[in-house]
Amino acid sequence: MAKPEHEFFPVEKVEYTICPGDDPKIKERILAKDPDSGVATRILRYEPGADSTPNGVQIHDFWEEVYILEGSFTDLTLGETFTAGMYACRPPGMPHGPWRSEEGVTTFEVRYRV
Repeated sequence: MAKPEHEFFPVEKVEYTICPGDDPKIKERILAKDPDSGVATRILRYEPGADSTPNGVQIHDFWEEVYILEGSFTDLTLGETFTAGMYACRPPGMPHGPWRSEEGVTTFEVRYRV
């Protein structure tokens, strides 16, 4: 199967849900998801003070592209802070995170398999 077909719609109609890891300060708005592979297009939001350290370093078996819409967060492994307007393209197997955001951050993410 593939991600579903959607014509333009207000994304506010899609509720935020708590991400895996159960931190209520880290939420996602799934815009489209392939139920078979689990890959998705989403908006990710870290509220101020959110910290994904309990989830550890992330390594995926899919491609992930991330654009920071607003705010900033810090990759605690790299010791680098990334801000609005920055972009990442991560191939399968690329380690990243964990993350902490002092001010909060919102990202737009696309995940896919080749």
